[in-house]
Amino acid sequence: MTAIDLSLTKAQADTLFARKRLFAFAIPAILLAYFVYIFFAFDIVGLAKRANWDNAVTLASDSWSYKTHVTRDNRSGEMEYAVEGERKGAYPDGQRPDWVTGDEIITIDLGGDTIVRLLSDRRTEVDVPGFGLIEAQAEGRRITTNLPRETPDWINASNRRVAITTPEGRITITGSKTEVFNYFPGWELFWFTFDSPYHGHGLGEILLGDRIDPARSNIAGAISDWWNNAMWRHKDVAWAIGETILMAFLGTMGAAMIALPLSFMAAKRFAPLMVIRAVTRRLFDFVRGVDALIWTVVLARAFGPGPLTGTLAILITDTGTFGKIFSEALENVDQKQIEGVGSTGAKPLQRYRFGVIPQVVPVLLAQILYFLESNTRSATIIGAITGGGIGLMLTQAIQTQKDWEEVAYYIILIVCMVMVMDSVSGWLRAKLIGRKD
Repeated sequence: MTAIDLSLTKAQADTLFARKRLFAFAIPAILLAYFVYIFFAFDIVGLAKRANWDNAVTLASDSWSYKTHVTRDNRSGEMEYAVEGERKGAYPDGQRPDWVTGDEIITIDLGGDTIVRLLSDRRTEVDVPGFGLIEAQAEGRRITTNLPRETPDWINASNRRVAITTPEGRITITGSKTEVFNYFPGWELFWFTFDSPYHGHGLGEILLGDRIDPARSNIAGAISDWWNNAMWRHKDVAWAIGETILMAFLGTMGAAMIALPLSFMAAKRFAPLMVIRAVTRRLFDFVRGVDALIWTVVLARAFGPGPLTGTLAILITDTGTFGKIFSEALENVDQKQIEGVGSTGAKPLQRYRFGVIPQVVPVLLAQILYFLESNTRSATIIGAITGGGIGLMLTQAIQTQKDWEEVAYYIILIVCMVMVMDSVSGWLRAKLIGRKD
């Protein structure tokens, strides 16, 4: 019977418990130190102070609403009425919103008893409930008002510019113009602009009513005017989405076709020479080690902006990733199946074709379809850099700092595009590989 050294066992147990106690305290301490570092490195306190929640609320509201601009040129006295302030959304001559009345004195009812009056001699009156009447006079480049020195937060006044923000709308007064913004829910002119004869007509009138445009049938004319909508550019958006999907498809499939033969050179079972394997694997590491966005910037210098640059960036990056995945799949093929094909007298290429490829096809297809779905999202960002696809239109809308309803529209389309690609990818995966219950 073997004697047990109790003192040694006790010492080992004490050491084990001490190590566990150390880990129990050390891990939380390290996490706490890491979060403290993040707190100071990211300047959380300064970030909270700099955050402008009013701008965030305005941005959110702009994404589901539109604003109509009423603008008076303080030099000539001319009036303009336009949705989002765009010429493409301008009201036709002789027409204006029904909440604007008067001729010599233009009266603008913003709702909530907030009234703006555009008077002669470049004068403006703003009647705000609970505050009183604000009077402003444009004199050259200067603005004189009856405002006190201390004004509330929703009034920003100087001798060059007066900005008044109310829950009903905004008023901006400068020496050159007076502009009133009135907000409404929805996306105005999404279907038809003012120059379309179908504007203001409901779906029932277009489908079942009398012919609206004598030169065209209602359905054909309505589809044509919607497709060629100058403000929302539905035709350009559809073309941009097609470019984005095309970039993802060509880049992914091109990378798969290049990576498959190279992966045999990286697999130990099929490339016994270590030099060939090492060179091929380092090539894969190099092309996938540089992110697709970096390749996009580099290739843009060579090929210029456009979908081709985005396609090549995806192709180069995914070639390295596919090469690694495919070579690992080749390492794990069943040798018996290859030997069975070889016993029939098959040549090396035939053994690869009928003994290896059928084993790795499910893995290859699953990865290709997954990357196709993922690259659809990546192509959006790449397109913003290379000047192609829906990513470019999204970037342009963001840069204007005013077309947030278009930003929301493009984001919704991108999400829908990804959802469709996910469904198509799943359907193809089920058809080509099979679905397990």
